[in-house]
Amino acid sequence: MEDDIVIVAATRTAVGKFGGSLAKIPAAELGAKVIKSLLQKTGLKPDQVSEVIMGQVLTAGDGQNPARQASIKGGLPDMVPAMTIGKVCGSGLKAVHLAAQALRCGDADVIIAGGQENMSASGHVLKGSRDGFRMGDAKLVDTMIVDGLWDVYNQYHMGTTAENVAKKYEVSRAEQDAFATASQNK
Repeated sequence: MEDDIVIVAATRTAVGKFGGSLAKIPAAELGAKVIKSLLQKTGLKPDQVSEVIMGQVLTAGDGQNPARQASIKGGLPDMVPAMTIGKVCGSGLKAVHLAAQALRCGDADVIIAGGQENMSASGHVLKGSRDGFRMGDAKLVDTMIVDGLWDVYNQYHMGTTAENVAKKYEVSRAEQDAFATASQNK
């Protein structure tokens, strides 16, 4: 059909261990490597890409619009627009969803969409420091926890949410592990 949306190629950023060999590589650098790889795999010319949409939750201190950074570092022209989506765990999938919508609407012909993240590279912030501290202690806030892993509504870690959902729907740890393994192997 004329309006079918097609995924032409897929690749993923490297998966590392927390604090491991990829810890110092910014998420945008990982995204740039994926973009370069996709261009090579598909034979697309950089100017054939209409847009880049990347999900990334942990952006504090990474500079403006990490998707655009990845786009430019990945070899795409400055004129290619890029958008970073922050939807916690669903960011990369939402990026693909938005790409499909833009393609279906005729707003674009070719879109690179996905996710980029590096939890190890997320920093700490010192809230209240803009105006200076006159007396007393200050607290560093871990952006990986506060921006990515903390349920702001219930005030607990997202791991606790997973346990609550598993308990509610009676999903055992063995079933969770089997599902995760099958998902990873796809």
